[in-house]
Amino acid sequence: MFTGIIEEMGTIGSIVSSVSYGELMINASVVLEGTRTGDSIAVNGVCLTVTKLLSGGFTADVMPETLRRSSLGRLKKGDKVNLERAMSALGRFGGHIVSGHIDGTGTIIAMKRENNAVWVEISADKGILSLIVEKGSIAIDGISLTVASLTADSFSVSVIPHTGSQTTLLSKKAGDIVNLENDIIGKYVQRLMQAQTDTDKKPESRITEDFLAQHGFI
Repeated sequence: MFTGIIEEMGTIGSIVSSVSYGELMINASVVLEGTRTGDSIAVNGVCLTVTKLLSGGFTADVMPETLRRSSLGRLKKGDKVNLERAMSALGRFGGHIVSGHIDGTGTIIAMKRENNAVWVEISADKGILSLIVEKGSIAIDGISLTVASLTADSFSVSVIPHTGSQTTLLSKKAGDIVNLENDIIGKYVQRLMQAQTDTDKKPESRITEDFLAQHGFI
């Protein structure tokens, strides 16, 4: 589990990729402290397992489902990525519950400065937007942010200077793809409500006019 509070920006050192498989080597320092092979690190919001620790970096495998669901397949050598180690039991819960399991991607529509903050508007598909609420939480490339506004086709967040300087978000531009993870609480509520709706549905009757005629009722 993660909190969406980015610890540092790492740099892609190398990429091995194919249609169905990928391996990233990421240069980093802070997230290496106390990390062992097999530990989890969120890379742009995607939970990856450390396969090898290096001097000044680590490697992680990327499976096909992750390539399909996220923007990791678009990374190239030299790109900056947001990094966060899995939450320690003794750590502070500064953001919100982030699983590192991406729901899909969104596209940055516009970025607009307002005094010391920057508004970032992102379009997403209906499935993702249906789980977003104004003033609720969402993880964008692993960053825990508050939804400032919501429309039928997009949502916006307001990024403060500290978040902007410590993450990759404000280095992006209109048209760029970002990873999105909805608030997990909303996903559970939606699933439970759907299950209740399915239970409440009455079974369709098998008695038809033809059935009644065949059995002498008409």
